[in-house]
Amino acid sequence: MKILIIMMISILLVSCSPVAGPDIYDGESPDASPVEAPDEPTAEEPIAAEEPVAEKSPLEILYENPFSPTEYSIVDAFPSLSFEQPLYLTHDGKDPTKIYVVEKTGKIKVVENDGSADVFVDLGDRISLDGNEKGLLGMAFHPNYSENGYYYVYYTNSSGSVISRLTEGLPDSETVLLTYPQPYSNHNGGHITFGSDGYLYIASGDGGSSGDPLNNAQNLGNHLGKILRIDVDNSEADLAYAIPDDNPFKANAEGSMEEIFAYGLRNPWRFSFDELRDLLIAADVGQNKMEEINLIESGGNYGWNIMEGTLDYKQSNVDKSIFKSPIWVYEHPIGKSITGGYTYYGTENPSLYGTYIYADFISGKIWGLWLDADLTPHNYELLDTDLKISSFGVDADSELYLIDYQGKIYKLDEN
Repeated sequence: MKILIIMMISILLVSCSPVAGPDIYDGESPDASPVEAPDEPTAEEPIAAEEPVAEKSPLEILYENPFSPTEYSIVDAFPSLSFEQPLYLTHDGKDPTKIYVVEKTGKIKVVENDGSADVFVDLGDRISLDGNEKGLLGMAFHPNYSENGYYYVYYTNSSGSVISRLTEGLPDSETVLLTYPQPYSNHNGGHITFGSDGYLYIASGDGGSSGDPLNNAQNLGNHLGKILRIDVDNSEADLAYAIPDDNPFKANAEGSMEEIFAYGLRNPWRFSFDELRDLLIAADVGQNKMEEINLIESGGNYGWNIMEGTLDYKQSNVDKSIFKSPIWVYEHPIGKSITGGYTYYGTENPSLYGTYIYADFISGKIWGLWLDADLTPHNYELLDTDLKISSFGVDADSELYLIDYQGKIYKLDEN
């Protein structure tokens, strides 16, 4: 009996003991939170890429860093060299170690970076110098000079102005492209250069004397007092060149010279392209009161000889609102003969970056003209010198040179 009672107690204890294992309950535990089944695997949603930060254009960067002038001096670019009445300086786009200096008397000299110089060509035998403003006045290398060897010159002879093409090393290879008579010895213009469009741009003065007595600048029937534009890589009709299709007076104005790009200029003495701002900037020498700088536009009329800068020059019934106003002027006697320059895009003088540098031949003053994004001008005098600055020029590195008509070539140096 005693043994039977012990056995019954053991059975009861065993039946009440928990059983270890993973499946204690078939369902949810009344004391546990519901266990959620894992979601079915799905394709990952792409993570949105961050918007790339737009890079600023060179022009935006330029306008964020406006011109702040410092102190400047001039340094002799070639201490061992001097030139005979130098009027211009340029490079050939082929050899960055060379620059070319144009002398009024007819020679073009090539200067190596070691400071040596040789005669590139002598055109003195075909040039007339019977006036203070006559001679070899301009030069430009063809954009493909390294392939074709072509370069172009502007000079005066006994009849008038001549624009010709020559081939490197062949002074007798001259092909005359364009000529036009000059009624007087002064105001011949003479600057030529190629635009980024591949066309040759030519500056012509109003024909001279005083006050444009023949009213050439306002007359679309001749080449005087104008900026001309021609295509030297093609020819048409009886011309040694072609007229660009978008020249403003091509087949649009009866009796107009189709070479004309802009008019109403007195004596545009040096123009240049600011390619970053997409501007054509020309300095126009005044009569006796005001000098001016113009932004040249296709078909633009710049007012001479009705206007001298922003001043009335003579009585006229012409609506003056048709004239393009100068971007900048200065009155005499601050200066009396403006010399156009270049917008500086070199590296040696970083403070000048994006600033148009120009001067006055009579006073020797040198200025920097800064144009804002809305083309508002800000003018600063940089130096007051005793130089006779006949022109400016740039080399293959966009470094700026000052040409002193007295015989030397200088560079600006920021201190």
